Amino acid sequence: MRDLGVGFGYLLKGQRWVARHGRQYGFGLLPGLLTLVLYLAVLVCLVLWGDDLVTALTPFADDWASPWPGLFRGFLTAVLFALVLLLSVVAFTAVTLLVGQPFYEALSERVDRSVSPDGSAPESGLTFRRELWLGVRDGVRIAVRAAVWGVLLFALGFVPVAGQTVVPVVGFFVTGFFLTEELLAVPLQRRRVELRERLALLRSRRTLVWGFGTPLGVAFLVPVVAVFLMPGAVAGATLMARDLMGEESGAPDDEHSPATDTPEEEPPGDLLAPPE
Repeated sequence: MRDLGVGFGYLLKGQRWVARHGRQYGFGLLPGLLTLVLYLAVLVCLVLWGDDLVTALTPFADDWASPWPGLFRGFLTAVLFALVLLLSVVAFTAVTLLVGQPFYEALSERVDRSVSPDGSAPESGLTFRRELWLGVRDGVRIAVRAAVWGVLLFALGFVPVAGQTVVPVVGFFVTGFFLTEELLAVPLQRRRVELRERLALLRSRRTLVWGFGTPLGVAFLVPVVAVFLMPGAVAGATLMARDLMGEESGAPDDEHSPATDTPEEEPPGDLLAPPE
């Protein structure tokens, strides 16, 4: 159970790291803000036209006696909206990481350098296009796994008592696991750790993963909160990746530095340049 506290500690350390690096934090907010706008647009469309979509997909219910068509379609609309909300937590992270890959890659690399004893950071040696493709491919695979779990948990939610108590708790832990995997993909991809290996690594330290990802998943239920926590979550995942890989880490090289960086320490454009 000690790993639960250690995992949560990495989440806090990541937030503290970005708090000391104002410029990285500012750049790290941009992908989340863009993704938030896209998600709000999707949710608004679902609210406005969800009923019409369900009606178009269920023409067989037109001949049913009243009030069954309305009840049936209302139930399906509620199911559709609940599934979208459930998947949006994991998908928000995946889409934000995809949109902000150059930003988060640079942020993760800088975290590695700040805690590495020799000031170095692992490099994948892959081209930017190859890294982008791997990110999209793995993101889709994780989204499919999350969708299967989402449908299963939603169905179990109709079980009396357990569906209203145990299932929601399990859902938060499952969400936390997938969230952590998405965030760890940034530093572990630079270490050439494939998806299958990442999942095996996370399963070997489940309590550590839950300690990091579960409270983050609860916070991510509010998209606006997710935007502001994303940069720190990436930083914390990088610190945790070093633990999982057995890499030596020291205190950040600027543990006692001011909350904002000076121009000499951080050139304005270093986060905008894509990784080599």
